Amino acid sequence: MHNLISIADLNKSEILKILTLAQAFKEGLNKRSLVGKVIGTCFFESSTRTRLSFESATARLGGQTIGFADSGTTSLVKGESLVDTLKIISCYADLLIIRHPLDGAARLASEVCSIPVINAGDGANQHPSQTLLDLFSILDSQGRLEGINLGIMGDLKYSRTVHSLVSAAKLFNMQLYFIAPKALRIDDEHLFMLKKAGIHYSFHLKLDEVIDKLDCVYLTRLQKERYVDSVILDNYKITLDVLDKARPNLKILHPLPRQEELPIEIDTTPHAYYFTQAHNGLYIRQALLDILFTSEMKG
Repeated sequence: MHNLISIADLNKSEILKILTLAQAFKEGLNKRSLVGKVIGTCFFESSTRTRLSFESATARLGGQTIGFADSGTTSLVKGESLVDTLKIISCYADLLIIRHPLDGAARLASEVCSIPVINAGDGANQHPSQTLLDLFSILDSQGRLEGINLGIMGDLKYSRTVHSLVSAAKLFNMQLYFIAPKALRIDDEHLFMLKKAGIHYSFHLKLDEVIDKLDCVYLTRLQKERYVDSVILDNYKITLDVLDKARPNLKILHPLPRQEELPIEIDTTPHAYYFTQAHNGLYIRQALLDILFTSEMKG
């Protein structure tokens, strides 16, 4: 077994193996590969979909979970260090799933814990299991991953889901359309990575500039604490008028939770896929846990 801290920990073949197994779980595969195993779900930051889908996946595979959804209930409030907390938790579980607001916290956990670690989101850094379910959702909705025209809109600078997704998109020769205010464009490090991989990308200020070219559009919320101008926020909303120009196959993805960028009237359009996307998280996390405990990744 090994850790999953960054999507870069997986090669293309390993990603496809996880997606294939997730499809089998979606089609009804029943496995009990976690019987007798205890999974630690340690969320130092709030979560709904990620935490509950990991806990559901564990239960469906026959395992049990221990952990917390609020670090305020731990000995951290008594002054215990994060390293000591992680070491103690690793005494009681067979695998640790961690979310933490600081970049690099999951990598630290993997270095001090004696058990495998899955990163469930660390600051603005990485969220690899989200990327796996995003890739699965693109494949499920489009029938392919290679050569997808993918629009990514919103906060591209601070979003860990975007950073992980962009890192994976280069493996499948996707064409990327970055739609964001200039101040929230994706960082130079990721752009350099894309250039090195020969991936074509372009920058846009509005979705309607490219909506007719896209197979999928991936939304993230613009955080009001960083961009309070309502006029700017309005430029990064999905609207019914914009969708009139979309390809029939266009699907809208969003890691959720949503705010003004994704109005509820979009839910009834044939382009809405984000709730199915969230459901897909269960199958991806079943596949990931099963592979980690059966060593199929090495096969």
